[in-house]
Order: sequence, then structure tokens, then C-alpha cells
Amino acid sequence: MAPLRRLEIILLALFLAGWIVIFLHWLHLVRLAGNLPLGSLYPLYSFASALGWASGTAYVHRRQGTDARGRNQLLLIYYLGPPALVCLLWAMTPIAFQKAAPLVPIYAFGVFSIFFLVPVKLLRLAR
Repeated sequence: MAPLRRLEIILLALFLAGWIVIFLHWLHLVRLAGNLPLGSLYPLYSFASALGWASGTAYVHRRQGTDARGRNQLLLIYYLGPPALVCLLWAMTPIAFQKAAPLVPIYAFGVFSIFFLVPVKLLRLAR
């Protein structure tokens, strides 16, 4: 198994920090609401789609030359890490937006997943 490269370690630290802040927000220890005044929540879906495509492409590129265990580690980093950024942005929107659309993080994760799977499936079809 090849050890994680420097980029993966930096990304892992960034994503873990994002998930920790979100967890602290859920426990009401950190107040994030209202720090990102968006006109609507639609930009979060655009961000989730771009992030999914970029993460899927990076995963496909980085997984080449790694064994099965290394691929699983990369998949965890590149698939479960980036949604922390989308959830963090959603937690920073005004509280009225959050109450009006509480399922936005789940929908954004679905959008992220679809766009993540496109490069992965294209790689498998190319073989």
C-alpha cells in the first residue's frame, strides 16, 4: 500500500476541520448562521456539482497505480470529505433559509454524488 501523498493529507485535514465545525454547529457550540448572506440556496447546488466533478476527476487521477486498500482510502477522502464544504456553506446561510429548506444538504450531497460518479463510471467504461 502506498502511503497517502501530501495533497491527500492536506485535504483530509481540511475536510476533517470542516466536519468538526459542522458538528460543533449542530451542538450549538459555534454559531455560523447568517455569516454568508446568499440571495438563494441555488448556488450551493452549483458548488456541489462543480465540487463533485472535481473530486471525481481527482480521485480517478490519483487512484492510478495504487492497490485496493489505497483506493479505498482515497475514495473515503475524495467522496466523503468535500460534502463538508457544502454543509459548512449551508450552515453559514441565514437561519430563515435553513428553516425554509432543511433538506438542502441532503439534496446537495445527491448532486455531488451524481457528478462524482460520472468520471468514475467513464473510467470503468473506457477499460
